[in-house]
Amino acid sequence: MTTLAERLRDAVQAQRFETLPDALRGGAPLDAYPSLDLALCCFDGDRPQALNLLFSREHPQGLVGAIAPGHGALGNIGFVADLQDASGASAAWLPGADWQTLRFAPLAGCGTRFVAPYPASLLKLMIATGVAAWAPDIDAAWTHEGESRRLREWQHAMLSLSCNRSTDALVAFGHAAGWLAAEAHQPHALHRLFERLGLRTLRLADTTPRGGWRNADGAGVGHLQMTAWDSLRLLWWLDPEAPPCPWSAEPRLQGPGLKALWAALQDQRLHGLLRHPGFAHKTGNTENYASDAGRLRLGDGRLLFVALTSSLGARYAQGDPSGFPLPLQQLGEALLRLFDV
Repeated sequence: MTTLAERLRDAVQAQRFETLPDALRGGAPLDAYPSLDLALCCFDGDRPQALNLLFSREHPQGLVGAIAPGHGALGNIGFVADLQDASGASAAWLPGADWQTLRFAPLAGCGTRFVAPYPASLLKLMIATGVAAWAPDIDAAWTHEGESRRLREWQHAMLSLSCNRSTDALVAFGHAAGWLAAEAHQPHALHRLFERLGLRTLRLADTTPRGGWRNADGAGVGHLQMTAWDSLRLLWWLDPEAPPCPWSAEPRLQGPGLKALWAALQDQRLHGLLRHPGFAHKTGNTENYASDAGRLRLGDGRLLFVALTSSLGARYAQGDPSGFPLPLQQLGEALLRLFDV
């Protein structure tokens, strides 16, 4: 019988991502296989079926992530961080980039090297986690650069519309409230939470008290990281409908802040990998990157989590207003067929 890993690998390779026209190469096909980090977990009752496949120019046939017992961290992948050059460009994804000469910094894990693509606006899920964990009143007002809104409103716009101004406001709030403010020689509280959860590839580093989180602020690519499996497990931990998380004893969040987070994910206006009305999710898209992660309740009651990070950004989308290349959208349709959706 064909395994789920084999079927998923076939679904990825059937998209022929290596033939996509690259706008930075004048429409010629990209010069190396793109990077895709794809994780799935389907719950039939309390029995999870999980899988993580990773593809890159170094691994065009795909790697199967060795998920630790209890759905812990991958045991066979050494993630290294994305990086930007002195001009702020995403150096790993430029045409002609030579990965043998680039100096990638270790991110987490050990084993076969995998360069973790920048998560683009999927990173806003980490900020929303901080708001849900440490904002005592989700309806409290917060003023940023002269504009006052309730935290709930800032968060809803950040997640459902991917509003960058709202992201600025909530990063500034995180610093003012203390959970993004690193103490001397100590990680900030959000990183300590990720550490307790065993999500060591989630990193929101070098943001600024004024709300800065982009490349120009000294953050951005290489400083803000998420991998697919850890993004999926963050959603699993955040979801009160999901079974308990066996890899961590960290108590789950409760309260209005968490409900507001899921309401915003359910009201997502920007769709990428999976285009299904029941998919509560967050997308990310830039010139170089495309990401998507969320939860779908299937018609038979099963719960499906999906997470993707990739180097397949808008430069390969041939003008599609979503910024997602058509083969990524077709991969999403193939994933749903794998689970009889």
